[in-house]
Amino acid sequence: MRYWIRKLAYILAAVIIVSVCVNMFLGPHNIAAGGLTGLAIIIENYLGIPRSTVVLAGNAALLLLTLIFLGKEVFLNTVIGASLLPIFIGIIPQYTLVNDTMLSMVVGSALFGVAVVLMYSVNASTGGTAVPPLILKKYFKLNTAIGLFLSDGVVVVLSLFVFSVDSFFFAITSIFITSVTMSYLENGLNKKKIVYIISSKHDDIVKEVLHKVGRGVTIVPVIGAYNNSEKNMLMVTLDKKDYAQLLSVVNQHDNKAFMITNTVTDVHGEGFTYQSGSV
Repeated sequence: MRYWIRKLAYILAAVIIVSVCVNMFLGPHNIAAGGLTGLAIIIENYLGIPRSTVVLAGNAALLLLTLIFLGKEVFLNTVIGASLLPIFIGIIPQYTLVNDTMLSMVVGSALFGVAVVLMYSVNASTGGTAVPPLILKKYFKLNTAIGLFLSDGVVVVLSLFVFSVDSFFFAITSIFITSVTMSYLENGLNKKKIVYIISSKHDDIVKEVLHKVGRGVTIVPVIGAYNNSEKNMLMVTLDKKDYAQLLSVVNQHDNKAFMITNTVTDVHGEGFTYQSGSV
């Protein structure tokens, strides 16, 4: 029950954010940054059909395709967001919140990325142009990134014929900012560091890391190729905030220690995704 409440809350928040982006940031400046919402902005401007009606009709057709080609599970993950989106686009007023086009595009695109990440975090979707790439991947083995690029590309090119050249390039930039925002939120907020340490004082360093830094240490036997000597290499995985403390510990015992540090986007296991003794 708690899972479904959380899922609905995330979907609702994402739908509201998308609607605000379309009606208050992108739409007022004629920025059709791909997707069904971008197509709706174009059609509303060219034919006078309300964008909420376009989104409703488009999502209804795409939901039918989802059920036919992608199955019940994907359909259920899409139907809630796809149903709510045209409602909120119709409810939230069309208002120019930011007069400067560039600033409005940047803020709107970044918020759009936040909304998509919220949806993805609970395996949900607002439908739109996210559906065709999934169908193309299932039946034609086409990469989803390429499929999404093609479907969004068609919308952006259409904007060139309806709006100005400026709007066309704003739309391209908007897609880029949304992608960067999504990438950062999905991979950049939970980065960890893996540190490899080779030192003759490895025993002292291990004790300090275990008790002072509070992180586990893996000891890996290695052989130096230059003189064929056996050594112990320490591998430590830790949060970014603990990295300075680890450096201090190593330098305290061996300021000539050989260290390699990698930044990783995700770590699973005890001490990171769960604590020992947790249920």
